[in-house]
Amino acid sequence: MRKEKPPHEPPRSDAARPLGLSRTAAWALALTATLTMSVSYIDRQTLSAIAPSVQKALGIPDSSYGDLISAFSIAYLVGAPLAGRLVDRIGARRGLLGAVLLWSTVAALHALVPTFAALYALRILLGLSEAPSFPAAAQTVHRALPPAERARGFGVLFTGSSIGAMIAPPLATWLADRYGFRAAFLGTAAAGLLWVPLWLRVAYSADARAAIDRAHARAAAAPAHSLPAVASHPVVLRSFLLVLASAPLLSLLFNWSTKLLVHDHHLTQLQTGHYLWLPPLFVDLGAVLFGHLASVARASGRGDGGVPRPIVAAAGLTMLAGLAIPFASTPWLVVAVMCVTMIGGGGLYALPMADMAARVPPGIVAAAGGMCAAAQSVAHIVANPMIGRSVERTGSYAAATLTLTLWVIPGCVGWLLWRPPPVYREEAQPETETS
Repeated sequence: MRKEKPPHEPPRSDAARPLGLSRTAAWALALTATLTMSVSYIDRQTLSAIAPSVQKALGIPDSSYGDLISAFSIAYLVGAPLAGRLVDRIGARRGLLGAVLLWSTVAALHALVPTFAALYALRILLGLSEAPSFPAAAQTVHRALPPAERARGFGVLFTGSSIGAMIAPPLATWLADRYGFRAAFLGTAAAGLLWVPLWLRVAYSADARAAIDRAHARAAAAPAHSLPAVASHPVVLRSFLLVLASAPLLSLLFNWSTKLLVHDHHLTQLQTGHYLWLPPLFVDLGAVLFGHLASVARASGRGDGGVPRPIVAAAGLTMLAGLAIPFASTPWLVVAVMCVTMIGGGGLYALPMADMAARVPPGIVAAAGGMCAAAQSVAHIVANPMIGRSVERTGSYAAATLTLTLWVIPGCVGWLLWRPPPVYREEAQPETETS
């Protein structure tokens, strides 16, 4: 049995690009992994997009709808760390392919749901089957791109989730309006079938297999780390602060915005689809912007090679725009404020993962990403039932929105004050080809 040692090892020389993989091929892998997140979010966000129809058909009150959101998060909480560990062992190529096929099947089964209990069970199954999505996509970005481009790559990766969240409302509401909510679940579940041949083409090419499998073999040969050791790594704990700070408000904006516009601004469910594709677009812009700034800082030698504190502070301050949401008087003004808030949210999605991936050994990147996804699930599990009960008690989304926006502050301050371990320096490899 190998002796375990703490996953914070002494620095080594910086790494070059993975063997045999051109810049174009490397970014093709990163972008295809990004699309995995899009497929994932289309499937998980369909329920929130057509929530009024589902609630009416199945007789589900707001408090129970919050429980449905939490059901997915509970399953994701359990599954993400285990999925991250599994992906570190088997690699992202196989992990992503199997996960997409499985969760697309579960998403399609939502069309057959007869009761709240059945829907609750399917949300748990969907959370478990989607658990490998983020750890495997994060591992792909980390292994495909060289260190100087990884923060930018993680910024792009987080656009995948918001692209999916941007597609889901207009597509799902249109399908539900024309064919019923059951057809909406079937139609959006088909997205995974479009992704599979693209992944087979990009990730299973000879160059990609050689480069990524070689990186996987090097990581697998490193000392093993248990899940408790990964979870207790100071960089992972530090990243939890930003995840727990931003996730509750982002969950409200992703999962409750349809209901907010229907309830507070008297739109129809179909009309919300014309508005709610915009906020996820601005999550994309925020993730790419702040990820790019972090990559520029690393390339220019500013800081220690991780994410500079001023960039995180700027993202946190931008997210505080959410304080204005309850005071916006028209649907378009609400959406405009949401968009500004989402810019900061995109930054606080991408930056902790970029900083964490720069400071942990390559062999635990997926497991560490799974831990952060689990922390996000904890935030969702706690926040969503509270949002539902707050709306039922107050008759408004104002109290929940203001509280969750202010909640961003302590986590950001804690991250800024925490002195992290040094950046992990990967051993450079010779640029030669092997069979």
